Amino acid sequence: MYIIPAIDILDGKVVRLTEGDYNQKTEYPVSIAEMINRYHANGTDMVHIIDLNGAKGDFSNQETLFKIIQQTEMKVQYGGGIRSIDQVTKLLDAGIYRVIVGTQAIKQPDFLEQLSKAFLKKENYANRIVIAIDVLDEIIKYSGWMESSPIKLMQYVDKCLALGFFRFLCTDISKDGKLAGPATELYQKLLDHSPFIKLIASGGVSSMQDIEALAKLKVRSVVVGKAIYENKIQIEEIKAWNLKMLSSL
Repeated sequence: MYIIPAIDILDGKVVRLTEGDYNQKTEYPVSIAEMINRYHANGTDMVHIIDLNGAKGDFSNQETLFKIIQQTEMKVQYGGGIRSIDQVTKLLDAGIYRVIVGTQAIKQPDFLEQLSKAFLKKENYANRIVIAIDVLDEIIKYSGWMESSPIKLMQYVDKCLALGFFRFLCTDISKDGKLAGPATELYQKLLDHSPFIKLIASGGVSSMQDIEALAKLKVRSVVVGKAIYENKIQIEEIKAWNLKMLSSL
């Protein structure tokens, strides 16, 4: 299991939200470029970036982000307001390594089918699309976690798999930003249902003990954000863990 450090950006600043609430944000005195370089300098080769402006339809952060990407070897997993095939294409062409799609895939049932036809015949592109599943009490939430989907969680996973998508980013909203431990029961259910999915855990991680618990579940990777900024997990610990995982391959 690989640890992917997270950066949330809002108005060009590095922030963290609690339960996705823009009114519960914490700003950190570091630039996006500085944070990416800090991770890279410590041996991390991938970073998870959520554009909180983009989630509201404002893509003013993208130009700055694209410039940073061109100056680093870091792989970027990016999400935030992606609503069209053209946007996915633009991001991949700009050097984004993985693109996260969420709300649009829930709101527009044919979006995933269009995405599948557009990309999955291209070599390795299935690995570059991440399906975000944000849940509260196993109910899928979307549109900034304000709306609920009638589709059942496992039914949605099956639909995505049938279309060729196998990498999922699953966030338990009740855990997000609280440093109270990850949703291990939820992830176990997902992996019991579909053992071959590449599951990325997100939300609640507060310690290396949490990381170890997720690794035992065979989660493929985990996004860690607030625990780093609040010094619960050190970047050096992430480096050591990821190097250990690579050496065991």
